[in-house]
Amino acid sequence: MKRHQRPIVLTIAGSDSGGGAGIQADLKTFTALGCHGTTAITCITAQNPKAVIGIQPIRTDIVRRQIEAVFTELPPRAVKTGMLFSTEIINVVADYFTNGNHPPLVVDPVMVATSGAVLLKPAAIRALKERLLPRATLVTPNLDETQLLLGRKLLSLEDLLDAAEALHATFGC
Repeated sequence: MKRHQRPIVLTIAGSDSGGGAGIQADLKTFTALGCHGTTAITCITAQNPKAVIGIQPIRTDIVRRQIEAVFTELPPRAVKTGMLFSTEIINVVADYFTNGNHPPLVVDPVMVATSGAVLLKPAAIRALKERLLPRATLVTPNLDETQLLLGRKLLSLEDLLDAAEALHATFGC
């Protein structure tokens, strides 16, 4: 199958040097689903399965240019975000999706690595809630991220069901 015949999907996320998450994992998933994956890299990490050793955010103008470059020649049928790291990067993504007709946006609110390292600055949580989640079609938080977004512990299956309804009621996704 030719590349242009496969659905194009964009991931806006960090790069995981260990290959187990971030754009590396997204591209593997896109390929397995028969899609052509494109990327806008937000951060470069030095990490492995045990630890995040360092994070280097990409300049916001470069993040925006990556998104624009993909949309110009390879318009995606869907967009997924991952590690956005800072208020400034979240604002770039939210601004891009504020105007015009855009494909469905899936927001994975990456906040904390499996190793426990913080992957979203605490000040950026507000921008995520106010600017990006209301633009999302789907939000895919894990348990810890859901608790951070809602500000409460989730202990039972009923808590999880209530949390899904609360996310939908609060953010529309």
